Amino acid sequence: MKDTKYYIAAVTSFTIWGFFSLVLKPIHSYPSVDILFYRVFSCAILMFAIVLLFKRRILLDNIAVFKALPVKGKLKAIGLNVAGGLLLTANWFSFIYVMNHISVKATSLAYLVCPILTTLLAFFILQEKLSKPQWAAVALSITGCGLLSYSNIMDMSFSMIVGFTYALYLVSQRENKGFDKFLNLTFQILLSAFILVPFYPIYSGPVPASFEFYFYIELIAVAFTIIPLLLNLFALKRINSSTVGMLLYINPIITFCLAATVYHERLNNLQIVAYGIIFFAIVVFNYQLLFKKQALQV
Repeated sequence: MKDTKYYIAAVTSFTIWGFFSLVLKPIHSYPSVDILFYRVFSCAILMFAIVLLFKRRILLDNIAVFKALPVKGKLKAIGLNVAGGLLLTANWFSFIYVMNHISVKATSLAYLVCPILTTLLAFFILQEKLSKPQWAAVALSITGCGLLSYSNIMDMSFSMIVGFTYALYLVSQRENKGFDKFLNLTFQILLSAFILVPFYPIYSGPVPASFEFYFYIELIAVAFTIIPLLLNLFALKRINSSTVGMLLYINPIITFCLAATVYHERLNNLQIVAYGIIFFAIVVFNYQLLFKKQALQV
């Protein structure tokens, strides 16, 4: 029960991302790369301003903690945060590339593959233990993703790249402890912004003049980037990367439901069966937690 708030944080973050299409559709006419640029730059400016205005004392405390670390600890802290910034940038870049040059379906498939990759990376890198039912859930997930990628191996190949970058981000940040999560994320997004700045003059289109564009960009920056990423990092303080990874399936399942009910996209029987298998895998993976809570309530 003591970890309930961390599970709620993880579920909330992935639920928010599941509704991402609702704020992307109104600005779909703008180039995807421009949405990426303005999203990252807005996040960087907002978070840096919040740190300067409201978190200066926490910043100074964290600097003191960093200075007190041994050399090995300092290198680890720098490495994990630099890796976090690079992996976020790589994930966002690969996501945009796959969406623009491969297919939208491949980007959706990426976040179905990501939980499997996260679980396996956590097992091999962090030595996180999995029970037999959880391994069964992983097998079910692989089956579901296999059905979805059956007709297009190319989609699966590119999906693996997108999914792998975010899976590695989740696993790396599980070890990123000892510092304020907001400051960690601020550093990572600032690094991402600095990486993207040189590409802006080359790849960006005309500066948007529409108020609607900036309204949705700020909504994306705050409600669909900063808040869910912070919730993700908070959840990783107590929950295994593999569990957070499996909960990530909430995102594409909500997207799948929106595609059918809001956007009236045609869904075949194979897709319905595959998503059903994946949903069942989530229940199996978290069955022990759900069973324990039920026993405590009784």
